[in-house]
Amino acid sequence: MGWSFKIGAVGGTVIRVHITFALLLVWIWLAHYRVGGAPAAWQGIAFILSVFACVVLHEFGHIVAARYFGIKTPDITLLPIGGVARLERMPEEPHQELLIAIAGPLVNLAIAGLIVLVLGASVGVEQIIEVDDPKIGFLTRLAGVNIFLLFFNMIPAFPMDGGRVLRAALASHLTWSRATHIAAMIGQGLAFVFGFIGLFYNPLLIFIGIFVYLAAAAEAQNAQIREISGSVLISDVMVTKFARLDRSASIDEAIEMLLATTQREFPVVDSVGRFEGLLTRDDMIRGLKDKGPNMPVVNAMRVDIPKIHHRKSLEESLRLMQQGNVPAIAVVDGADHLIGLMTHETIGEMMMVRAAVSGGFRFGRLRRHQ
Repeated sequence: MGWSFKIGAVGGTVIRVHITFALLLVWIWLAHYRVGGAPAAWQGIAFILSVFACVVLHEFGHIVAARYFGIKTPDITLLPIGGVARLERMPEEPHQELLIAIAGPLVNLAIAGLIVLVLGASVGVEQIIEVDDPKIGFLTRLAGVNIFLLFFNMIPAFPMDGGRVLRAALASHLTWSRATHIAAMIGQGLAFVFGFIGLFYNPLLIFIGIFVYLAAAAEAQNAQIREISGSVLISDVMVTKFARLDRSASIDEAIEMLLATTQREFPVVDSVGRFEGLLTRDDMIRGLKDKGPNMPVVNAMRVDIPKIHHRKSLEESLRLMQQGNVPAIAVVDGADHLIGLMTHETIGEMMMVRAAVSGGFRFGRLRRHQ
């Protein structure tokens, strides 16, 4: 996710923090400082950091459940309104998504239960619900926040866990695409409710409503792409006309080609056209800075780019791109010669594919040229 930076990694999962999280900390510090000075401000920061530690544990609940089904999680990103875990692929069965979705809220339930168990009779329901009262004990407020996170995340709206639970339940009786469409519509409806309530009570709800609406729309679009991609071949939608670099080319030649075309990624091939790597605009800048314009492109290119046969399904290429978090995939023929590229732009044009399906046009006409 853009505008985020890495703060660490646990078990192969990178933990990132969005830049807006820093703005949240500044706002919390100033709000508490006006009430109780510096001691209250730092206590407020400590509390919000503890809350987000619980959010991280919540996300790792999803991660552990996903790994049980063989699904890796490349990274999680902390936002002011919570965390987002990025799965390398979607669960294959509704019951898998159900278990992965509820694993996070169950972690919050366990944290709240553990705190109540430690505090014993000194904590009551009246105290737990007063999470915004600084006079209430630190741990009591933290227990209350975890209970709030439990119920909030179970709201049936994407991207909350409740939206995924709802989709999993619907997918047991409907197609995945139809289940996602219904769950997304419900999520967008709730987003309008959040925004309306936020106009009169808490402006933060407006921001949450916008986020939920956009996430629900994106989830619905992804489901449409997934449904279509299973019946579409890569050769039908791949980029077929593009500039390529010979492995003997220099960074200077690559920059000239960058300026002369609209491409941002350039495949590097050997003398007979076999794919060897991919050189991106960022790779060029880095190579120019480190070694100068005469640096060979083979020393700057990415070699972790997957290759896929042109007769494979589009769904498989999307899975490879998501798993590897790569800018493009090389499409090859039976002799391993490069014949096409699959880029993020290609994925964005899947709505064109959907229109072609509805209109009865041939997919071969959708091949892009750069």
